[in-house]
Amino acid sequence: MIEYKTSGTCSKKINFELKNGKVHSVSFEDGCDGNLKALGLLAEGMDANELAAKFSGLCCGRKKTSCADQLARAIAKAIAKAIAPATAPATTENTAADPVETPADAENLTAAPADAADKK
Repeated sequence: MIEYKTSGTCSKKINFELKNGKVHSVSFEDGCDGNLKALGLLAEGMDANELAAKFSGLCCGRKKTSCADQLARAIAKAIAKAIAPATAPATTENTAADPVETPADAENLTAAPADAADKK
């Protein structure tokens, strides 16, 4: 299970899994309960790159981000982390090639302890 600490949204954290390039088990901590449950259902089994592209840049009201945008950022970061060579230095610098990554994103993504999923 991957855990992502959100920024700029009512939800505080997103948990999800990536398996064979597909998104699974999306759940949000806090935020708009019904909307976020629906977002998780829509994301289930979706191609991770497609989801990140579709949800990236969506705003909530006057905020510069949304829970969907935060999910896109989390997935993009997880994909980048999974395909980055182990010897490559980690970067938190925003580049044109990675428009959804922000400097804060690097610290937001962690692997949740295995037993945490079992307690739900």
